[in-house]
Amino acid sequence: MLDVGDGQLVYWEVCGNPEGQPALYVHGGPGGGAGIGARRYFDPGRFRALLFDQRGCGRSRPLALGPDGDLLRVNTTQYLIDDMERLRELHSIPSWTTVLGISWGSTLALAYAEEHPERVDGLVLAAVTTTSEREVRWITEDMQRVFPAQWARFAGAVPEHLRGMRPVDAYAEMLAAPDPDLRDLAAQEWCLWEDTHVSLMPGHRPSARYQDPKFRQVFARLVTHYWRHSGFLDDGQLLEHAARLDGIPGALIHGRYDISGPLDVAWHLHQRWGTSELSVIDDAGHGGSQAFTDAISESLIRIAPG
Repeated sequence: MLDVGDGQLVYWEVCGNPEGQPALYVHGGPGGGAGIGARRYFDPGRFRALLFDQRGCGRSRPLALGPDGDLLRVNTTQYLIDDMERLRELHSIPSWTTVLGISWGSTLALAYAEEHPERVDGLVLAAVTTTSEREVRWITEDMQRVFPAQWARFAGAVPEHLRGMRPVDAYAEMLAAPDPDLRDLAAQEWCLWEDTHVSLMPGHRPSARYQDPKFRQVFARLVTHYWRHSGFLDDGQLLEHAARLDGIPGALIHGRYDISGPLDVAWHLHQRWGTSELSVIDDAGHGGSQAFTDAISESLIRIAPG
């Protein structure tokens, strides 16, 4: 555990070769946590991989549960970037050979690299997102055109007094309510919609982690917190500043069936980042296929020098 102040303890672990190339894994969500399955992306003979659970989730403490707003006051993208720097300094790493970010993790990894380009030698971003206002609106509102029945249930679960708000704002309010039954209902319905908008991949199966009531609450609370604020970033910021990454090799990996995070986001980032390459995996959605996993592992080795 790393004490990062404000009562926040950030869980971290290191795996692989103690003398290997330092790599950082940035998990998705927000609130997804860095499960042990994330280790599989890194060749254990080549990399010294550091994995951490972002504030408020996974094995970090305290968890973002219940109506306490103070837990979220110190949980923003800038705080997470600062935590990543503290972890680097803790391990005396001059720069990361590679930073791997998946889904929301690609947003956070991009934000970190654009703020500290001298600390990143290579980037691998998969299921690429930038958490722009447009992307949030697409996932929470516009995608009703693709899944009308499921979205009607999602929107219909919002209490009458909150129905004038954007869905992401209404759910954030529900998840912060004093009533534990309302919070649980919001978490269930939010996670059901999450499972829906990533479901176009052939053979998709609902996520088993959403069966855990505590995980549902933490995940939904953090996702709505970050999404309602567009990742605590200026709108379009990550694309506008992408040229800061020129000279840093990057691999962008995206699934053809990823309707949750449409391919145009990765494509526009690739256009603005001159030293990036874009790979589209034809049998993948928002992750999930073996080809997607293999592409990440291969890219980590290809991007890392030596």
